[in-house]
Amino acid sequence: MTTPPVLFLSHGAPPLADDARWTAELARWSADFDTPKNILMVSAHWEDAPVTVSPTQRKVPLTYDFWGFPQHYYEVQYDAPLAPELASEVSGLLKAKGVDVQRDETRGLDHGAYVPLVEMYPDADVPVLQMSMPTLDPHQLVELGRALAPLRDQGTLIVGSGFTTHNLRWFNPRAGADVTPPTASSEFDHWAAETVEAGDIDSLERMLELAPAGHEAHPRTEHWAPLYIAMGAAEASGATQRDVAVDGFWFGLSKRSWQFS
Repeated sequence: MTTPPVLFLSHGAPPLADDARWTAELARWSADFDTPKNILMVSAHWEDAPVTVSPTQRKVPLTYDFWGFPQHYYEVQYDAPLAPELASEVSGLLKAKGVDVQRDETRGLDHGAYVPLVEMYPDADVPVLQMSMPTLDPHQLVELGRALAPLRDQGTLIVGSGFTTHNLRWFNPRAGADVTPPTASSEFDHWAAETVEAGDIDSLERMLELAPAGHEAHPRTEHWAPLYIAMGAAEASGATQRDVAVDGFWFGLSKRSWQFS
């Protein structure tokens, strides 16, 4: 098995799973590298301190953490194997850095995890562990990613799942998915592309201070925060290649996604 890359992907709302372009992009993306031993997923939709990981003893239903959508979105299933060995590895690595890790045996994968995984690994045959973000502090998340870096050598695909721009006030269903994005969204996307390509973690940590329209692109930073874990893990594991795997906009939001290898 080759060493898996580290990913940051823009996962979108549940209806993004109906977008033929995006689903094809994710399917092609996962086909470009070997199937990993297991997956560690960090989603924008799970903030919990201390660090908490998903069930390892028995399977539980998915977490449908959204409201007001048609019924079929609440009927999606993703029956991936549990990853108890990965949970133990995560706990060991983080506890060695003084970070407490707990387990929640009741919380299923949320839509930031299962929506993209349905497209990337539709057979649900790769064990998945989800991990919470204990904070939105950029530097602490980068350090968390650095601590998790050794997982790559053990065959783990580390995935940060967020959105490169995430201002839902820009979302207008009547305008169509291919609407011209707001200037603030496109300017932030351009800055993000250049800054990630440069591997400039210091500037990324200061996104709200340095990025054009940072506060508009992310009124709250939870959808940007998983990038910090991905960048930290990539840097500490020697991943120097930073490739854009998905780009473009969806209802004005940047779905830019990166692969670090």
